[in-house]
Amino acid sequence: MYHFFVPEGPSGEREFTITGPDVNHIRNVLRMKPGEKVVVSDGQDRDWYCIIAEITKDAVRLRAEAESEAAELPAELVLYQGLPKGDKMEWIIQKAVELGASRIVPVAMKRSVVKLDPKREKNKRARWQAVSESAAKQSGRGRIPEVAPVSSLAEAAQEAGQLDLVLLPYENARGMEATAEALAALRPGMRIGIFIGPEGGFEETEVEALAQAGARPLSLGRRILRTETAGLAALTLCMTALELAAERQKAESQETGTVDREQEIPWETGDDQQ
Repeated sequence: MYHFFVPEGPSGEREFTITGPDVNHIRNVLRMKPGEKVVVSDGQDRDWYCIIAEITKDAVRLRAEAESEAAELPAELVLYQGLPKGDKMEWIIQKAVELGASRIVPVAMKRSVVKLDPKREKNKRARWQAVSESAAKQSGRGRIPEVAPVSSLAEAAQEAGQLDLVLLPYENARGMEATAEALAALRPGMRIGIFIGPEGGFEETEVEALAQAGARPLSLGRRILRTETAGLAALTLCMTALELAAERQKAESQETGTVDREQEIPWETGDDQQ
C-alpha cells in the first residue's frame, strides 16, 4: 500500500488533503483512482488508513477510515555521521532512516576528505532530505527524519550534550562489556546520539573532546568497520535494545483486552511500496 505524508491530522470531517509533488505522483505516475487505498502519516507518530475520495489537478482528498500507531521507535536516535566520500552519505541516510534514526547530522571532521562550500552543501542537503523522505515512505515511518546542516565536531558535541546518552563506537575501544552496559541502559523515551567517524576514523583529539562532552566510547567488535557500516551496526543494536525494552514495558503494563497494532489495521498492506 502506498504511503504519503501530510503536515497535520485530519479535519473535523476525518479528511486529509495531499498537495505538492505527491499529487502529480499519484495522478500521473501511480495513476491511482478514487476508491483506492493509501496510508498517510501526520508527523505525530500516527498512521491513517484512507480511501481516495477525489483527485484534482492540485490536490488529492482522502477520507480517513482508521487510525493506528505509526512504526516509530520508542526513543529518538540521532546519527552524527562524519562526512564520507562520494555518494556514501545517501546510502547511509537511506539505511539509517529504515533503522529508525530520527535525525541525521552530517559532521565535518578532521579526516573528512569532502569539503562542501555553501552552494554545494545546500544542493547536497536538498538531495539528502529527498532520500530521507523516500526511505521514510518505503519503510512505513510515521515521520520524515531531518537531515541537518553540516556541523563542525564542536557544534555537534555541544548539541549532543543535551541528549540523554551519547555513544561513540571507536575502533580502539576494547571489549564488549561497555557496549553491553550501554545497550542495557537504553529505555523508551530517551534521546540518544551516535557518533561515527569518516573513512579515516576519528583523530585522538576528537575522541577526547567527545569523551569530555559525555560520550561513551564502545566497541562494535574486533573487526574494523567501514564508515557506512559502523553507524548502521550501532543503529541496529540500539533499535533491537529499544524494541525489546518497549515490549517488556508493554507486557508489564498491558491490560486485558488491549488490541495489537496489527489487529487495528483494517486492510492487508501487501508488498506495494512507494
